[in-house]
Amino acid sequence: MNIMIVGVGGQGTLLASRILGNLAIKQSYDVKVSEVHGMSQRGGSVVTYVKYGDKVYSPVIDKGEADIILAFEMLEALRAIPYLKKGGKMIANTQQMNPMPVITGAMKYPENIERKLSEKINLFSVDALSLANEAGNIKAVNVVLIGLLAKSLGFDKQVWLDTIAETVPSKFLEVNLKAFEKGYNL
Repeated sequence: MNIMIVGVGGQGTLLASRILGNLAIKQSYDVKVSEVHGMSQRGGSVVTYVKYGDKVYSPVIDKGEADIILAFEMLEALRAIPYLKKGGKMIANTQQMNPMPVITGAMKYPENIERKLSEKINLFSVDALSLANEAGNIKAVNVVLIGLLAKSLGFDKQVWLDTIAETVPSKFLEVNLKAFEKGYNL
């Protein structure tokens, strides 16, 4: 299984990849996780590859190989389309975060990204930011999206909950479990 996680620095893509990697290890899979950071601390692109199976030889997902893309932001979702394999699916947060060229006025944020994506691929989009806020913290967008992803992968729900409990710092556990439930129950 090839899962690509894309977002912007500070959105929790790395924690999401750790949760997913830890879960796959608990299920006795060979797991490879690879992180690609842009200017992540300044709101730049962050891409994480999570691959698991009986035997995984490379941590990198090439164009046309991602079974699932988990997109934390719409422009990053648009950029990731070439990596999605035919018949793959994308789970995308509808949030839009302006990159530096948009902030400075050098470029405009692309319009109608969600519509453009849905015309090209199997897309499930959700306002994960609102759901994270309902769970108690807007920074829990990542775990809302993990909750959505959980249904696609078929692992037992309790294994997800246990893995989140083992991966997330205890002071943030309650809000993250609520966020997972918000995504899982969609």
